[in-house]
Amino acid sequence: MKQHLYINGQWKEAKRYEELSSPFSGECIALVAQADEQDTDEAIQAAKAAAPTMAKMPAHERVAILEKVASLLEQRKEEMARILALEAAKPLKTARGEIARTIQTYKFAATEARQIHGETVPLDAAPGGEGRIAFTVRKPIGVVGAITPFNFPFNLVAHKVGPAIAAGNTVVLKPASQTPLSSLALAKIFEEAGLPAGALNVIPGKGSVVGEMLVKDHRVAALTFTGSPEVGIAMKNKAGLKRVTLELGSNSGLIIDENVEITKELIDRCVMGAFAFSGQVCISIQRILVHESKFEEFAAKFKAAAEQLVIGDPLDEATDLSAMISTKEVARMKDWVASSIARGAEILTGGKEISDRVYPPTILINVPADEPVSCQEVFGPLVTLSSFQSLEEAIEAVNHSRYGLQAGIYTNNIKAAMRAAEELEVGGVMINDFPTFRVDNMPYGGVKESGFGREGVKYAVEEMTELKLISIKL
Repeated sequence: MKQHLYINGQWKEAKRYEELSSPFSGECIALVAQADEQDTDEAIQAAKAAAPTMAKMPAHERVAILEKVASLLEQRKEEMARILALEAAKPLKTARGEIARTIQTYKFAATEARQIHGETVPLDAAPGGEGRIAFTVRKPIGVVGAITPFNFPFNLVAHKVGPAIAAGNTVVLKPASQTPLSSLALAKIFEEAGLPAGALNVIPGKGSVVGEMLVKDHRVAALTFTGSPEVGIAMKNKAGLKRVTLELGSNSGLIIDENVEITKELIDRCVMGAFAFSGQVCISIQRILVHESKFEEFAAKFKAAAEQLVIGDPLDEATDLSAMISTKEVARMKDWVASSIARGAEILTGGKEISDRVYPPTILINVPADEPVSCQEVFGPLVTLSSFQSLEEAIEAVNHSRYGLQAGIYTNNIKAAMRAAEELEVGGVMINDFPTFRVDNMPYGGVKESGFGREGVKYAVEEMTELKLISIKL
């Protein structure tokens, strides 16, 4: 089935289409249009032309559109979950969780659309400011270019499109090449919800074509990107004075302190945090540091629980893990594990591909800190276990990273918790929880090479609006 471009409220045929294959079966599931420079220019122009309409749209109308989108997603959630299973090999039980979060994200966007406001400014606090009333307002920034990844093709799109529409902006969306069907389905939903033509344009295509134009075109006022640090840093260097929000890589660390009981709940949480969607999650647990007094107990229970995960067809209700997004990612897992083994690491479980598409949950111990599985972003079902003697040592190990998105610590010691909160070099610290925790109204983003700016609907709205001061001399 052919999937066309969505530009200015119309479905447009492209000059070129590419086969989209299932990561699990390898079968063709669609022929997807690939935007060229002319298509991209047309999409940007459509968004630019629609910008005044969106900027003038009353907040209650934007709220109604976003609430209708949430309602339509609720009605079609099984259909949307199936799209995720087909194009991303996301198991149905995991896919349903993503759709539920997506619905929440659009509801949060509707809430934020109701309450975009400024504040009064006491100008008379400065000499010469007497006799004036001043206040700020937030104005739409204009055209937002959104570039999204494959791993949460509904919810991470919602984190860009929802706040943009809530703030009265227009959007040109370039979805990931492996997961365009979810974004094209979303375009139909927004159309049905009453969004004006041109306010959302969806154009799958090469990053070197579509992405480059969104970065360089002066009509695009803001860029919001989730992807690799290398691409994000290059974009920021080219973007000039555009507003840029970047959600980049991570190799999240979790500390388990000596006073923590190794319960089934904790183990299940760690297994989910490490291996959900085959670890292809920005804040997936990659490094677990366990106090030496608890290490053997934790390792044995973690291994046993990981080995209970069901690997199979994403459309099977029982499946916990399925195929990785591409065969080259499985090959990378093999290479990184082999590199670690060659330098003395040991495999606790897993470590051998099931097929060229599927890699099992894998736990490694005694991994050198400069091995890729430790110091780079795995983005796969690999996790390293190590022990520590002092909290200072554990915090230092977590901070020994080019990334700083989120980290977690389990502890019953309030002083240890607050020390970790203070000293961990990350955008978010999860105390008595894993670093994979995220709900969709919290500020989300990192430091170092993990990103620039913050998502989470309220915070994204701030990134996508301009602050204007108005002063009245009485």
